[in-house]
Amino acid sequence: MSVDYGVKDIKTLEGIEAIRLRPGMYIGSVGPAGVRHITLEIISNAVDEYLNGHCTLCNIRIEKDGHIDITDNGRGVPFGKAEDGSETLVNVYTKLHTGAKFDSDGKTGYNTSGGMNGVGAKATNALSTSFMVTSIRGGKCAIAHFKKGELESYKEEAFDKNVHGTCIRFLPDSTIFKEGIHLEYDALRKQIQELAYLSPGMTFNLKFEDKDEEVITSQNGIKDYINDLNNKRNILTSVFYTESMEDRIGVKLAMQYNDTYTDVYKLYTNSIPNSAGTHLTGFRTALTQSINEYARDKKYLKEKDANISGEELKEGLTLVLSFIMPDPVFSGQTKDVLSSSEARTAVQRLVSKDIKTWLEANPKDAKAIVDKALLARAAREKAKKAKETVRKADTKRRTLLPDVLSDANSKERYKCEVFLVEGESAAGTTIKARNRSTQAVFQLRGKPLNVLKCDLHKALQNKEISGMVDAFGLEVKDNKIIVDESKLRYGKFIITADADVDGSHIRVLFLTFIWKFCPELLEKGYIYAAVPPLYKATYGTNIKYLINDAALEAFRKTCNKKFDLGRMKGLGEMDPEEMAETVMNPETRILKQITMEDATSVTHTFMSLMGESVTPRKKFIEENAERANIDV
Repeated sequence: MSVDYGVKDIKTLEGIEAIRLRPGMYIGSVGPAGVRHITLEIISNAVDEYLNGHCTLCNIRIEKDGHIDITDNGRGVPFGKAEDGSETLVNVYTKLHTGAKFDSDGKTGYNTSGGMNGVGAKATNALSTSFMVTSIRGGKCAIAHFKKGELESYKEEAFDKNVHGTCIRFLPDSTIFKEGIHLEYDALRKQIQELAYLSPGMTFNLKFEDKDEEVITSQNGIKDYINDLNNKRNILTSVFYTESMEDRIGVKLAMQYNDTYTDVYKLYTNSIPNSAGTHLTGFRTALTQSINEYARDKKYLKEKDANISGEELKEGLTLVLSFIMPDPVFSGQTKDVLSSSEARTAVQRLVSKDIKTWLEANPKDAKAIVDKALLARAAREKAKKAKETVRKADTKRRTLLPDVLSDANSKERYKCEVFLVEGESAAGTTIKARNRSTQAVFQLRGKPLNVLKCDLHKALQNKEISGMVDAFGLEVKDNKIIVDESKLRYGKFIITADADVDGSHIRVLFLTFIWKFCPELLEKGYIYAAVPPLYKATYGTNIKYLINDAALEAFRKTCNKKFDLGRMKGLGEMDPEEMAETVMNPETRILKQITMEDATSVTHTFMSLMGESVTPRKKFIEENAERANIDV
């Protein structure tokens, strides 16, 4: 069958139409993160005004129906006729690559800005059912109203000369954001708080639906940020802080070491969050060189000793790096990775001298950093031996695995899933209830090791931990567990535990292991928890499983028949049919996906519950005691 393909089939998409057709290219996601992204694009414009000395206030109002209002007291967006006779304000919100942020010498609208591509606010407009902008400046105001990015009305009128700023009201388009248009409070508040840390002295007023209005601000900037990040950790050093500005390129940097084995990096370019980039490379180079010079000078490193590596200096490091520059280059519109080559040399040059000065002025802190890095080195050497522990060729491991793993038969591993079950009784029932083709069962013989305070070498000496590494298809390299998705043996890893205290403990211990050594599994959505029912309602020949008290109450209100109610006692006491129906069958079971959107919050929780310090754990219990559901 031939297909007629010619000139008529070639189409050119411009501006708003292109964004609506391929929204993921511009905002990265059309899920909840996408709604947050288009909201932050507008808030970031207020921050850009702050960075250029013209804004101190941003009011954010989230309404229950999904409407979002964002108002700032900046200069207001310029309006009036453009050279071609079009309306400037309309162009700013509809025509791609239109704006005042393309200037490379700082002589026009913006010296620095997070939005350099002239796309961000246009994406918000394009992906909204309705979008209205009001700009106030010079004794006049202009109001433009759009629907799905297309102009509906425009007008200008006189206004108070003493008032200036921009107000934007929009409703995200539910046909684009099909998972829902409502913002997640915790995630939004977290990012606004980050913006407050990066914009010291600026005030953000957040009114989220029925919640009381919050005033979010910071006077000490990223110093407050560091203190927040390390709030529930045992710190090893004081806070190092430096800020420099040179030729319109600026760096604000704060770092502190704690006694954990993990690193936390918070990176920003012109207040836009990044996951990596050349600014981080510049810092790592400066830190590594400075530490090695200091360690050699103080004889902490002998002549024959190798230099401390950047990898060894990562453990326990909490870093906040705010980089400012005109015309930054990112890897894409989502601005996740900074790729400007000059950022590396600029950061290295601007912070090296101050790091060296701080090390000399704080010898205890410097020694603590060196000692921590050398401990990491020792752990890496131990990890070389640990490699052999996790290789399938190891005879001992080969004979051990069949006892704990009942594997799936399918060669299409991404379709397979593994259930982690504690105890012989529960494991036996799960094995009988499973689909042998796609479902595997890994039996935990007792509770997993609490790995919070141990290195990888020690963790891998535990049979449960080493068994999971091997069974999951993970690799050990350079004192790290490597997650290679092409080698993973399952597409889902499902924690299957009772809905009681012991079950919760098992889940937390397992998640502690995943969070510490292979967080990619959380970040990429591989980890799930089975949600077994608490109740079984029987009426006639019908059975209804109910997961919690709320489900029971809803059932009581809707069921018009007499029923017998039984409490499910645990996985080990289920028969295979019950297990298959409530836990194993994809059509009838309930799974909860466990993600790690906020690694910092996870860290704090783990530290409180699993750390050696009693005080944060006691505080957690006191704060949450009233929420506990105690079965007497």
